[in-house]
Amino acid sequence: MSELRAQIDDALKTARRERDEATKNVIGMIKNKVLTELKSGKGVEETDELWKDAIASYAKQVRKSIEQFEAAGDRGVEALAEAKFELEFCERYLPKKLDEAQTRELVKGIMEAQKIDDPKQMGRLMGDAGLVQKVARELLAGG
Repeated sequence: MSELRAQIDDALKTARRERDEATKNVIGMIKNKVLTELKSGKGVEETDELWKDAIASYAKQVRKSIEQFEAAGDRGVEALAEAKFELEFCERYLPKKLDEAQTRELVKGIMEAQKIDDPKQMGRLMGDAGLVQKVARELLAGG
């Protein structure tokens, strides 16, 4: 069993004990996404990566819903609160992103190290996005 699944199962047990319907609902939606992938016939295995992908996919879906509920005004207030709760729940299990200040410092450090001082050198600054993604996946999977 994946470590992330164990954490989600523990959260579900707590939610059941505390009769926390909102948490039970969001976990049910995430588990449904995982189950759909496992039954897809694509040979998908249950890993932390699968769980992270399912949670990220659901979080993306909820973000879109939040925009719609905000646009609905008073009619969307209750649904908006539920969607924000679901997004907050998902974000507990997703990697944290750098904020703008942290990103600025990281980019500045790379620019200094690589002696990049011209916008025409943007490619050198950005590097190989595919390679970064590959390495990140391996590191996040415990590799």
